[in-house]
Amino acid sequence: MAEPAIRKIIHVDMDAFYASVEQRDDPALRGRPVAVGSSARRGVVAAASYEARAFGVRSALPSVTALRRCPDLVFVPPRFEVYRAVSRQVHAIFAEFTDLVEPLALDEAYLDVTANRAGLPSAWATARAIRARIHAETGLTASAGVSYNKFLAKLASDQRKPNGQFAIQPGEGAAFVAALPVDRFHGVGPATARRMHEAGIRTGADLRAWSREALVHRFGKAGGWYHGLARGEDHRPVNPHRLRKSVGSETTFGADLTDPAAIERGVLAMADDVWAWCERTGTRGRTVTVKIKWADFRQSTRSHTPGGAVTSRAELHRVSLALIRSVLPAARGIRLVGVTLSGLGGRAEDPVAPELALAGD
Repeated sequence: MAEPAIRKIIHVDMDAFYASVEQRDDPALRGRPVAVGSSARRGVVAAASYEARAFGVRSALPSVTALRRCPDLVFVPPRFEVYRAVSRQVHAIFAEFTDLVEPLALDEAYLDVTANRAGLPSAWATARAIRARIHAETGLTASAGVSYNKFLAKLASDQRKPNGQFAIQPGEGAAFVAALPVDRFHGVGPATARRMHEAGIRTGADLRAWSREALVHRFGKAGGWYHGLARGEDHRPVNPHRLRKSVGSETTFGADLTDPAAIERGVLAMADDVWAWCERTGTRGRTVTVKIKWADFRQSTRSHTPGGAVTSRAELHRVSLALIRSVLPAARGIRLVGVTLSGLGGRAEDPVAPELALAGD
């Protein structure tokens, strides 16, 4: 039996996407440290330009910390409609090179170019052509990783940022992964990385020294996945029909709140954001989750799945209020609330799903 063809996968990642769009559209911002977000005391950086990153400013950093690190930082409010429009331009370019495009976010995607629709001599040449088209049509730069699976392609796209590309060839994956910290592995979050560190696993080489059985015993089902990653293995296909699993919105209050009415107003505002997206996309979901971040930065979630899909703004309000009221009156201040709707794709006529228990801390 013939060996299956080696896949040719490209991971394209726009460079500092939100901030780069702002610098493109406002020449006064070019060359300056820019943060997309709010400079308010409780604000958070949504994205940072490379000039800002040189000072240690990163996304999710509190704005006050970002300003301490970079006093000349310029904050601009996000313009998500503009970012979505540019993302559509970029994805239209992808579609000219392959039908197999799996979006991960507005600014990144996997492309399977094994079929070589463009007739270019290599995946490397294809990645260069895509990046050139993006720059010509949007004025923005992108970086790319080229490899034989998704895991390695994503790792490779970080190697020559910004505005560069890197390839990991067949036969090079295991050696490349061996030298990397496990924190760099896509799919290994901060909590898992801490658990790995506690077990003495700090690099891909450390991870490879563990048997599959030992990893499964230590990390559950994910242990088998980590066993493959340590060897540069990833058999997942590029999935152009990958569905979004959830939509959410959250807000950080200007001051810690204990007043139930004020907290509920915050939750309802976030539910309205979520419902606006549902209406715009025609999508419905099944499970409502309310996230609470307390004054001491601890987090709690409360979730509920009504019978069938959530089909109205009023129902989303009702469930969200019931969930937040389960922690009221608040024993301590609340600094952030969020509402997420998951199990997307459901409709009112879908069969009834079993109810989920409330999730505690």
